[in-house]
Amino acid sequence: MNNPQFRSGFVTILGKPNTGKSTLMNRLIGEKISITSPKPQTTRYNIKGILNRDDCQIIFIDTPGYLKPRYKLQEKMQDLWSESYKDVDLILFMSDVLTFPTDYDLEVLELLKKIPIPQIAVFNKIDLKNDYSRDFFISQLPESCSEAFFISATRGDGVPELMEDMLKYIPYHPPYYSEDELSDLPMRFFAQEFIREAIFNYFSQEIPYSTAVLVEKFKELDDRIHIDAVIWLERESQKPIIIGKNGNGLAKIRDYAEQQLTNFMGIPVMVHLWVKVKPKWRKKPSDLKELGFK
Repeated sequence: MNNPQFRSGFVTILGKPNTGKSTLMNRLIGEKISITSPKPQTTRYNIKGILNRDDCQIIFIDTPGYLKPRYKLQEKMQDLWSESYKDVDLILFMSDVLTFPTDYDLEVLELLKKIPIPQIAVFNKIDLKNDYSRDFFISQLPESCSEAFFISATRGDGVPELMEDMLKYIPYHPPYYSEDELSDLPMRFFAQEFIREAIFNYFSQEIPYSTAVLVEKFKELDDRIHIDAVIWLERESQKPIIIGKNGNGLAKIRDYAEQQLTNFMGIPVMVHLWVKVKPKWRKKPSDLKELGFK
């Protein structure tokens, strides 16, 4: 591409868990790249989603929510958080009008003061609260946040205005990726994520957080894709919960994952699942490495 007016750059989305960071990135791109759930700490990786327009290419980075690590997995998630704003052109600090300012919000804002990168504050969930004071929220922001937007990532309110404002921070530059790419991650990764999303949606308490998914086989045929994946748990007692009576739990996970992956990949996908146990895998560096957490 030889267009001197074309813009291309990187934007990272930072904030505490469960503020709608993944929902916002999906909304901005117009495709489901990050899995979402009402439960906090759904995102475990830095996930790049690529917006391609005639006038720009913006690479958004969805991040794990900022938290105080309690075990090795969360330590790795926080390492990813720290890496996410290196060499980006813009930071979106994200919170919501229901809970701001929490201690986590204030800690993130304190960290952002030290980062010499343009920053915009984004307050989500305005569809869930009518009586909020914009002046109050803006008064709590440091000088490093030069602007504030109030949005509903779910409904899309305020998102087009945010998108157009972001453009002025994106430099003139040729695209970093081809125009048909939505992410730099392999299809195996998205297979694992959609299976994990089903677990977050259908199971409660500690089960989703004790679960890892590893694709062991990804076979592309002319008319369909076959995926073999293992759901790893921490305790034997969790297996009957995931499998369910007569295998109904596992069937729900499979059906959800097949539907999401078929929509995402544009070709029928067949998923085969197994359930295995790695005791205390979240706390063991060797297990984390084996399960794909570098």
